[in-house]
Amino acid sequence: METYNGVLQRFGKFLTKLLVKESAGYKPYTPSDPETLNRILEPGDILLVEGNQFVSASIKYLTQSTWSHAAIYVGDILTDDPDKKTKRHCLIEVTLQEGCVSAPLERYRRYNTRICRPIGLTKEDRQVVVDFMVSKIGLKYDTKNILDLLRYFFPTPPIPVRWRRRMIAFGSGEPTKAICSSLIAQAFQSIKYPILPEVTLAPGRVHAKSDHSRREILHIRHHSLYTPRDFDLSPYFKVIKPTLEHGFDYKKLQWSGKLSERDILRNKVSHEEEIADNKKTE
Repeated sequence: METYNGVLQRFGKFLTKLLVKESAGYKPYTPSDPETLNRILEPGDILLVEGNQFVSASIKYLTQSTWSHAAIYVGDILTDDPDKKTKRHCLIEVTLQEGCVSAPLERYRRYNTRICRPIGLTKEDRQVVVDFMVSKIGLKYDTKNILDLLRYFFPTPPIPVRWRRRMIAFGSGEPTKAICSSLIAQAFQSIKYPILPEVTLAPGRVHAKSDHSRREILHIRHHSLYTPRDFDLSPYFKVIKPTLEHGFDYKKLQWSGKLSERDILRNKVSHEEEIADNKKTE
């Protein structure tokens, strides 16, 4: 039995290496500026990332979202030298290959990102969330659940939209927890901070209106299968736009002047290519 588990573990590690391999041709629309993020982020903020790994395509398709990865910002708690700025390890994240690790903002310089901020956290609860994530650094996930890994090699299964989210639960082994945002969700659950809307129909309260949405929320909560998309759509997390935080005046923008016919044609072709790529993933 031990030999059998060892073989599965080695095969699982091989599959993992293939899944985390980055795809060529990724071009971020608005790549992150680590220096700006460093000024804006607060401990407890969620940084969503549009990844370009092989597994990222599956997560985007199954969740119908741009975001395939999430990390949590913990501030200067992991470093003795805050002056290192963007190169200091101030993020904690879970990856399929590494488990729970810390990372610098610099890691996501070439990716589209989004900041989701929990609103109204007390100083004490914010510290609890940060401490929870710090305590999990070094946690490794068992990759011998081959069934759990193999499904991500079929990024666009021909299934209805309403069932795609359920595909993440297929297998429900430790690789699922490593790919999803369940550890971050647990950190917020430890202080009873909500992520998804309430299922109850209490007057004046945020809730899911359709029966399908309520069933889906209950299902996700039951299996702890939170994905990056949930923080983006959560009514309890505020989307922070770094460009707007320190004041934005469109009057100060410097425009290059009238576009030439060549530029107009180039923009039109790029737009048509983007539409074609989006249709392929639907």
